[in-house]
Amino acid sequence: MKRLTQTLAFCLLTVFTAVAQKNYVSEVWVSDLGNGKYKNPVLYADYSDPDACRVGDDFYMTSSSFNCLPGMQILHSKDLVNWTIIGAAVPNALSPIEPPERPEHGNRVWAPAIRHHNGEFYIFWGDPDQGAFMVKAKDPKGPWSEPVLVKAGKGIIDTCPFWDEDGKVYMVHAYAGSRAGLKSVITICELNTEANAAITPSRIIFDGHEAHQTCEGPKFYKRNGYYYIFHPAGGVPTGWQVVLRSKNIYGPYEWKTVLAQGNSPVNGPHQGAWVDTVTGEDWFLHFQDVYAAGRIIHLQPMSWKEDWPIIGIAKDGNDYGEPVLTYRKPNVGEAAKEAVICEPDASDDFAKKTLGLQWQWNANPKEDWYNITPEGLCLNAVKQEEKIKHGDYPNLLLQKWPAPEFICDTTLSLAGLKANEEAGVISMGVEYALLSFARNEEGVVEASFINGKQKYGKILVESTEETSTQLGTLVFADDSETVTVRMSVHRVGTQDLSEKEKNFPLEEVVFEYSTNGTDYKKAGSYMAAAGRWVGVKSGVYCAANHNEKAGSCLVKKTVYKNVTVHG
Repeated sequence: MKRLTQTLAFCLLTVFTAVAQKNYVSEVWVSDLGNGKYKNPVLYADYSDPDACRVGDDFYMTSSSFNCLPGMQILHSKDLVNWTIIGAAVPNALSPIEPPERPEHGNRVWAPAIRHHNGEFYIFWGDPDQGAFMVKAKDPKGPWSEPVLVKAGKGIIDTCPFWDEDGKVYMVHAYAGSRAGLKSVITICELNTEANAAITPSRIIFDGHEAHQTCEGPKFYKRNGYYYIFHPAGGVPTGWQVVLRSKNIYGPYEWKTVLAQGNSPVNGPHQGAWVDTVTGEDWFLHFQDVYAAGRIIHLQPMSWKEDWPIIGIAKDGNDYGEPVLTYRKPNVGEAAKEAVICEPDASDDFAKKTLGLQWQWNANPKEDWYNITPEGLCLNAVKQEEKIKHGDYPNLLLQKWPAPEFICDTTLSLAGLKANEEAGVISMGVEYALLSFARNEEGVVEASFINGKQKYGKILVESTEETSTQLGTLVFADDSETVTVRMSVHRVGTQDLSEKEKNFPLEEVVFEYSTNGTDYKKAGSYMAAAGRWVGVKSGVYCAANHNEKAGSCLVKKTVYKNVTVHG
């Protein structure tokens, strides 16, 4: 059986260098059951639109990073169940770079694809406002080339390259209706031999308007003489997975639904990656939209019948699969001896010389926003434009939620804050909340609980509204002016988002703070709401409203705990 070999690589970062470290075992979510089985999701975190590949005994995965930097975090696994973050493909900036840096919530990097061909590594993605981009490298550790615009065009998204046996190179992609005025079609164009420029117009090879509305996210493969295009349809929260096949790259293509929710609790099982193991097994990684926590990652067994894939387990005589909740781990051969229980980093004591790879900025970062010190992460107070609300600060330093419920304790030293500067902890979505600590002209630190909500036009945020509740003056135990912020996420029920989108988790986020590390005061709470195509992220910031030399805030540590044990 012949199959296109895939690969994904990570970038040797300037400031986000991947370093050898102990495997992180989460207190809040572990997929590996330790008995040869796993539970879904394998990653309870917002790795939206995942694509993955195998190189030898190693599996790699990337996902949509939208406006967050470093972009396209890259995860590694030996067994498809246990994953760690090892780098990012775009570490420092996405073009165009137009100071002042502003977040474009939900824009920029959509649905990347990863491939290896002829000794070089390629990563393609679509920017809905610019077109299809690519980076490449001879070594997966980098350095990576600067992004190249392969095909310009409004609305070109979800790009995936394919190298055929005759040496020709193709790219499959979809369209975003918000930019192109066209969606629910899959198209193909031919690229030059360097795979850095389109040489033909895009040609529609599948129209999903009749049976598969909102078809998008295509991934290209070849097996047994058939060209296969895997793509989701039906919309993110409630859709299904479709496979197209043809003996001719331009079609006509047959189609078949290969994965659907059925009677399972896994809504919208679609958009992902087909990977195989060295032992010949086939597996499929995909996401599930759970609203506030974002698009979490599931692993499904995959089989073949009459040259059609079945993803999940077929039930009740169906010729398509339903998602599994628990299953045996993949047979990865000898690599199983190297596989250990681990998860992407979440807790951080900032003891390394570089920023942890789980962190992402809310926009193209600047070097002077932070530095790593022996005492911890030093966030400099970045001057913010007048009228900019907290949710639109570019220098929010965030990471994904790691579980459906958890406690996160973040310890800050505020001694470096100058007058008219603030620092705090934020839970960031379209609706957000934060606990702010601001030093006034008299040198006193005052606490506030702030709620915000972003209002969107068709593409960008048109306005952001905030309300603030004053909590009073802080009294510290010593001159370090240390405060610990406890953010706890509790599942308190379910909610219906629309007529079709029912029984989504409803999470309450509670903020508390302590100046002695023992006694906590409640600051406020809110009901979490997803971001623009993304799940809620949480993190820290430091800001100023003056043009003088900035002060700073020291982030000593952030620790994730199990809410059922510590709550």
